[in-house]
Amino acid sequence: MSQPRDSYPQTSQDNYQDSYQGRQHNGHQDAYTPVPRQGPGGSYRDGIQDSIRQEPRLLAAGPDAGWARHLDTFGQWEPQAAGPGLLEVLAESGLTGRGGAAFETWRKATATAGTGRKGLFAARPVVIANGAEGEPLSFKDRTLLAHAPHLVIDGLIALAAALGQTGGRTSSQTSAGGTSMYVYAPAASLPRVKQALGERPGGKKIRVVQAPETFISGESSAVVNMIENGTALPTDQRRRLSESGLNGRPTLVVNVETLAQVALIARYGAQWFRQAGTATDPGTRLVSMSGPAFTRDVVLEVPGGVQLSAVLKEAGMDPGSLSAVLVGGYHGRWVRPADLALTPAGAPGRAVRPGAGVIHALDLQTCGIQATARILNYLAGQSARQCGPCMFGLPAMASVLNRIAGGETNPRLSSELDRLGRLVSGRGACRHPEGTTGMVSSALEVFAADFRAHLSGYCTVPGGVAA
Repeated sequence: MSQPRDSYPQTSQDNYQDSYQGRQHNGHQDAYTPVPRQGPGGSYRDGIQDSIRQEPRLLAAGPDAGWARHLDTFGQWEPQAAGPGLLEVLAESGLTGRGGAAFETWRKATATAGTGRKGLFAARPVVIANGAEGEPLSFKDRTLLAHAPHLVIDGLIALAAALGQTGGRTSSQTSAGGTSMYVYAPAASLPRVKQALGERPGGKKIRVVQAPETFISGESSAVVNMIENGTALPTDQRRRLSESGLNGRPTLVVNVETLAQVALIARYGAQWFRQAGTATDPGTRLVSMSGPAFTRDVVLEVPGGVQLSAVLKEAGMDPGSLSAVLVGGYHGRWVRPADLALTPAGAPGRAVRPGAGVIHALDLQTCGIQATARILNYLAGQSARQCGPCMFGLPAMASVLNRIAGGETNPRLSSELDRLGRLVSGRGACRHPEGTTGMVSSALEVFAADFRAHLSGYCTVPGGVAA
């Protein structure tokens, strides 16, 4: 499996080449094209989005956009002034989270704001911009923080203002109505984030915390645990973070791309946002594209409901030359490169959930079982080791899958892998075991013929061997 996290887009403008598809740098391609201040156009229909052609929104200011170019592209704007009525606008927009779960953004924010109003003394809310991106195949959030940090910060301030004012405070107390703000991101992103905060008025009020380079460091309770206690491990949440999060305060953890979308919606409105995508999956999303060695790792901005095959073609891949595609990352699903809509709102069999915005393709010369085994080995080693499913279940599954990948001709191994997956799923202290077993379950389905071949002692990959 490729590991694109080792080389992210840098903050230099050298070697960028302007084109409709984007500007290439260090093996990554990011979709940039200047966009009018009133917001780009676009259209949708009630079915599936056939075309990927979408005027860039999130990366419209171009590479390494500083404060001046950010304002020149999007216009002068006071994000804290967007607080009143913002949650209602977000509800109308239909924005869902871009970090993986695709939960409605306005519902999460409203729950946090509602908790802050309870009691004799209203608790000050906390909003955390989550850019941890522990997913090994994901680099979209780091690309966004490198090239459009001000859009993320705009969204953070606007949402914090909405929570602070909804909680009964006025914007005169702080620029975000009394709400505390954090940016949580890996070491590679921190210099750019700090530079952006230093460029803008009031940036020092936002605290920056380094996220460890682990798979589970971006889980919401792990984010709060790291900021509060210095340990990026999920906690057993008897109470929701919206009720009792950082230091017991109502806390909202939001993916950085989601916050950038919030900033655009606050600027241009819900109807503008819905001009892209479909009625049930409005707007755009960033996807991290990777695949065979001959293709570049690329970040694309695509409309909601777009065909997976169209996205693959835009990234320079021929769906006919691929054996399978992992959609959603290591906690996603394997699918065949068929005509599926990339959306969290589609029907099973006709759509695949984008999850963390990761699309990784396998060519016909790569064994899907061996690729899945490598992923499972990684995930078993990345657990919090705080519950039985993580400590014992995932390593046991990895052991069985390694035996199958190695060509052991025991016909019971496939059913044993399925049995272990059903035992582990839904029983962990966090969603890590469930996400892992979901990926393995999809492999058992998509690579069914390959499993039968390996259990017979051979590999279906041309020239491949199971052992």
